Amino acid sequence: MKKRANAIGWVLGLSLLSASAQFGGRPGGGMGGPQGPQFSGSIAKLFGDNSAFSAGLEVQMQGNNMNMTLPGKMAYDQGKSRFEMDMSEMKGGQIPPETVAHMKSMGMDKMTTITIPDKKSVFLIYPGMQAYAQMALPNPDASKSSADFKVETTELGKETVDGHSCVKNKVVVTDNQGKPHEYTVWNATDLKKFPVKLESNEGGHPMTMLFKDVKLSKPDASLFEPPSDFKKYDSMQSLMQEEMMKRMGGMGMPPKQ
Repeated sequence: MKKRANAIGWVLGLSLLSASAQFGGRPGGGMGGPQGPQFSGSIAKLFGDNSAFSAGLEVQMQGNNMNMTLPGKMAYDQGKSRFEMDMSEMKGGQIPPETVAHMKSMGMDKMTTITIPDKKSVFLIYPGMQAYAQMALPNPDASKSSADFKVETTELGKETVDGHSCVKNKVVVTDNQGKPHEYTVWNATDLKKFPVKLESNEGGHPMTMLFKDVKLSKPDASLFEPPSDFKKYDSMQSLMQEEMMKRMGGMGMPPKQ
């Protein structure tokens, strides 16, 4: 029972951080789960004219004495983003192997995050549970239009990343309230300047994104919608409470004293 509760804690922490985190944000906190990336707000400006793509994505995070690498699959189209992750593939993060095993047994090891800035919504989807939670987009910058940001680019040199010849740039994206966001970006010359590598150190937490097998074609629109046959919840707390009660034989939470 204790191991199962620990697994629930890890997944809830992961889910809440996935909903609230943006590139350059906090790599851990609360219950210690990793965050999933979102590609709205200032970071959307880093992709230039590449307004639609799909790719493999490896997110490397550091901070709070914890190094973590999270591989996944990414799809993006005109501000909408989708990131699929599998907890069993994560390296680091101080998650005990037995906790990951319990997540898998409960159908909680895989999660997809869909972000729709126009609707100011994030969908946290668990295929193994056939359920999802729809939450309000917590980052106020995410729903801003492209015109709300200005970009300043300074070339730092030329390097090769994963076989791509790249121009390494310092990019500062400033919002309409004067808040700057600084990134180091490697733009591939053979991929229409696609940023195959991104680095940020916002909040004192270094983070790197590496894109592989980039396809500059428009992803299927269905990728940005939750499955119609999955059960919808209005919060992660209600999803976890109801689903875990089912899997624990209907055992509820202890009454308050």
